[in-house]
Amino acid sequence: MKMQTKPLPLRDVRVNDTFWLQEMELVRKEMIPYQWEALNDRVEGAAPSWCIHNFRAAARLQARRRLGEKICLPGWPGTFETLPRKGEAPHPDRFYGFLFQDSDLYKWLEAVSYSLVRCPDEELERTAAEAVELICQAQEDDGYLDTFYILQERKGAFGNLENNHELYCLGHLIEAAVAWHQATGREDLLRAACRFADCVMAHLGHGEGKIPGYPGHEIAEMALYRLFDETGEKKYREMADYFLSERGQHPNYFVREANTRRAEKGEAPADEDDEAEKQRIQYYQAHEPVREQREAVGHAVRAMYLYSGMADCARETGDQAMRDACERLWRSMADTKLYVTGGIGATVVGEAFSLPYDLPSDSAYAETCASVGLVFFARRMLQLCPRGEYADVMEMALNTVLSGMAMDGKSFFYVNPLEVDPEACRKDARLRHVKHVRQKWFGCACCPPNVARLLSSLSSYAFTSSEDLLMIHLYLGCEMEVKLGGGEMVLKVESSLPLEGRVRISVLSGEAYGTIALHLPRWCSSPRLDAGGRTFEIEGGYAYVDGPWKEGDTLVLELPMELQALVADVHVRELHDQVAFRFGPLTLCAEEVDNGKELHRLVIPKEAWKNPRLDVKKIGGMLLPVVQLDALFEVQSRPAGLYATYSEDLKALESRQVTLVPYFSWGNRGEGEMRVWMRYM
Repeated sequence: MKMQTKPLPLRDVRVNDTFWLQEMELVRKEMIPYQWEALNDRVEGAAPSWCIHNFRAAARLQARRRLGEKICLPGWPGTFETLPRKGEAPHPDRFYGFLFQDSDLYKWLEAVSYSLVRCPDEELERTAAEAVELICQAQEDDGYLDTFYILQERKGAFGNLENNHELYCLGHLIEAAVAWHQATGREDLLRAACRFADCVMAHLGHGEGKIPGYPGHEIAEMALYRLFDETGEKKYREMADYFLSERGQHPNYFVREANTRRAEKGEAPADEDDEAEKQRIQYYQAHEPVREQREAVGHAVRAMYLYSGMADCARETGDQAMRDACERLWRSMADTKLYVTGGIGATVVGEAFSLPYDLPSDSAYAETCASVGLVFFARRMLQLCPRGEYADVMEMALNTVLSGMAMDGKSFFYVNPLEVDPEACRKDARLRHVKHVRQKWFGCACCPPNVARLLSSLSSYAFTSSEDLLMIHLYLGCEMEVKLGGGEMVLKVESSLPLEGRVRISVLSGEAYGTIALHLPRWCSSPRLDAGGRTFEIEGGYAYVDGPWKEGDTLVLELPMELQALVADVHVRELHDQVAFRFGPLTLCAEEVDNGKELHRLVIPKEAWKNPRLDVKKIGGMLLPVVQLDALFEVQSRPAGLYATYSEDLKALESRQVTLVPYFSWGNRGEGEMRVWMRYM
């Protein structure tokens, strides 16, 4: 088995990729400033965030308290979402918004930090530093930092871990703090994160007076492993291990906690062996101990964050049972619950995974954050075991991640369906969650900053390394400094993806030893590698080429780009006799703007996809591959009623041309229908 690897530091990679640099610059120039305005409630027509409002209120409270003022807070019921009452002006000292709203600022800071590494910006850094100062001012003296509970004088803190997101906010604070520290060298936010983590450890765990709880919304687990890596403090790894090992144990903490709330209301307690209660806690992946779990269930974003933490644990500790669980859960997700677009989470009910092979197109939830989380999980599985399928899924998931952001960086999808009819979205309550146009912002705005932080740090997913091995998972054009086999070199990666499948890797300077591994994506049936006369070994979807390496050495990888026609497993009822298309790493779709209305009437002959016409078209300011196929369009003279006796001449097929564009680009040219899967004959 190949050696485990870690992400290449962002500072060592200078991205210049034709495609991805546009996306990263969109985040830097448009998305980050836009989100700052949204966090400050200054985007006209967008739902208020309340995020900065809450931190300012908490900071004022701390300042007044330290001055010895007697404070009487206005109070607020502990509901999941709090908004000003109708006709009431917002109170300056009240919490508003969702309980997890603090995390939006943390994710913004994380994206800013990555952006500053790549492109220093004094004004942006100054703005971010002011935000960091505000966060530190809001923190309580014992390290506690959650504005919802701070503005309620800590009433109920750590009392509803299942629902109230304190530990979720801790996780995102840690992620931001590590990124800020690495970008600027400043320790202010890192100290705040460590103090909050220490506060949590003082209250949670095993021992007298402690709460034997764990996160309702996971992310603290993977974040604590990152904090351990950054600080070297083993207590943070131990805390992550505790959260993972305690989850789902008997007696179940979430059932116990919920029964306390039921008793306060005079309700009868629930039995954790009751089937309804088991189903309820599946939502949190708390139905079984994590090492025993076999099926990807529950809220899809939470699942991806949990599985990422599990993979970190398996890698750091060598826990074979945890590693086996990660592999089982990956198989469940990848083999039975993954959309062809890289989306996961089929149902709006609980934003969750559905049954195996239940993958509806029009009502798909496929939250943008879930695909971001899938990228996290895939890279960690690559670090555990370098198998090409993990990189393939990571690349596939980026289709949905990119779909979540408009090509101007100023509007967003929370939900990413594979079929859209605007009229149905407007009028059918069953599709109320599906939007046919991107939204300016969301009251629950987890997705936009998640996209920003992922795209800003994409090189850490493209490249991982160990002492003797550099692995290239995604072909991201760049120059990188690499320490390999006791030597150092500067590598240049040139990629023409996604327009053409040609990759060139050159040693610009230096000398190094060890091995370079190149991902051979499964969308390419006949990859060709010119290793400059070196022999190479192909294993697990990677070509391993051994050094030594010196200036002038090159590797050229040809990945012929062909149109692939994809059909679903026969168990997927919704997709029987339908076909989807992929061109290289991009899933394609048909849009009304190119093909007219009623896309469900399109039929694609098998012969047509063998002779596609390939072109390049500018969509949203970006040059993208476009595919044209000869197709048929079903027409009929209307029968006398809704149903008619079948006859051969009832329906006819007219010749038509269909244009397919990258899925992630849909909805950037106005309202209209969209469809990924089409009938074939």
